[in-house]
Amino acid sequence: MPVAPGTTLAALQRMPLLDPVDQRILVCHALGISRTALITQSDRALTEDEAARISALLQRRLDGEPVAYLVGKREFYGLDFVVGPGVLIPRPETELLVELALERLPPRGRVLDMGTGSCAIAVAIAHARPDAHVTALDVSHDALAIARRNAELNSVTVRCLHSDWFTAIAGETFDLIVSNPPYIAAGDRHLSEGDLRFEPAGALTDHADGLSALRAIVAGAPSHLAPQGWLLMEHGYDQSAAVQALLAARSYTAVQSWHDLAGIARVTGGRRESQG
Repeated sequence: MPVAPGTTLAALQRMPLLDPVDQRILVCHALGISRTALITQSDRALTEDEAARISALLQRRLDGEPVAYLVGKREFYGLDFVVGPGVLIPRPETELLVELALERLPPRGRVLDMGTGSCAIAVAIAHARPDAHVTALDVSHDALAIARRNAELNSVTVRCLHSDWFTAIAGETFDLIVSNPPYIAAGDRHLSEGDLRFEPAGALTDHADGLSALRAIVAGAPSHLAPQGWLLMEHGYDQSAAVQALLAARSYTAVQSWHDLAGIARVTGGRRESQG
């Protein structure tokens, strides 16, 4: 997608090359300017180097690369997060999980985020509740490097541990366990569409029926939950009934699902009455 040197910013904005929001974000990133500067410098003509940088970014977006990966960041819960191909891109619907967690977190509560990825959930909770003790787990060393960077970037304390689910926290208990695990079934067409094509497959799918990670969390959480502790999990649009059944079979109480702003049952959880 060539953009000619000498093209003004005003003319560039009138070119219907991409989604207007994506195009604005990428142009600002390529030039290192703000959205305000994009408007106030509308007569600015692009140099050859600037035109080449913009052209390359726009083409990569046309080829499907996520905007968040192209600019290296994404906003979530009002905070900025570093992202890259090693982690999922934080999505607005996951903010529901953070809100539900904050509602159920006691003073100085202990929180465990399983499969943390970019650490968006854990950092958002720690930022909103500085009194909380937050632990984040991930099996990916690459993800943990990004997670630690995001905790530092947002000036919060999160203990980030390498762990295959519960292995690194043997003997520990928490007031709240949250997770946005891989829940897309193997072969689902969405895995070959849009941004998902570029995100880490292991963070998206369990390479099975979409419920294996959720089963592991539901089964292992009771021995790591304090009495009255909550387990909250994000899942797919059509999985709420199945996840409720998993929780009920393990004697969780107050089992229920919550809907996101699109009306989709996005998070399901339950409370552990006693340790077991």
